[in-house]
Amino acid sequence: MWESFYMDEYIDIVTQDGEPTGKIALKSEAHKHGWYHNTIHLWLYTKGGEILLQQRSHKKVIHPLLWDVSAAGHIDAGESFVEAALRETKEEIGLQLQAEALTKIGIKLHESSYEDGKIQDNEFHQVYIAELKVSLENLIPQENEVEALKLVSLNEFEILLENSATNLHFIPTNKAYYGFVLNAIKEKLAL
Repeated sequence: MWESFYMDEYIDIVTQDGEPTGKIALKSEAHKHGWYHNTIHLWLYTKGGEILLQQRSHKKVIHPLLWDVSAAGHIDAGESFVEAALRETKEEIGLQLQAEALTKIGIKLHESSYEDGKIQDNEFHQVYIAELKVSLENLIPQENEVEALKLVSLNEFEILLENSATNLHFIPTNKAYYGFVLNAIKEKLAL
């Protein structure tokens, strides 16, 4: 069953408007019932104008081998957004960041159905960016989560995004979201 493909953990359930309900549930139950919850997305960029992309593991049920956010994950019950961003970044790519390195750029609601309706993913992505100050070789991808890591220039990111409907690179339905992130990074770099 699809639940066995990822670690099950307790997460906080929120309303359709993103307000806390005070209820917690297993991640598998939230996805089974379509309960709204929060996740973090952290996009890492370099001063030289590159963005770190993570290739989703071939073991992933949803969008295996496509390229996506630098680090992401569910927020454990009772955990803050920043704590989750720091934890997920350490777990997925072996990078230890400090809270002050993160800049929140927004919240994006993502509602999708997978596996013929067995997974109803209703998530509020808490989206952050941070400067990557170490080389790619110093990052340690988590084997079960991450297939590969790469840096792409802002220009290359834009070209890949423009052709995402056919190039099997990014998750095609996330085009507007990726554009939002790209613009925020450009703004941060004052480009």
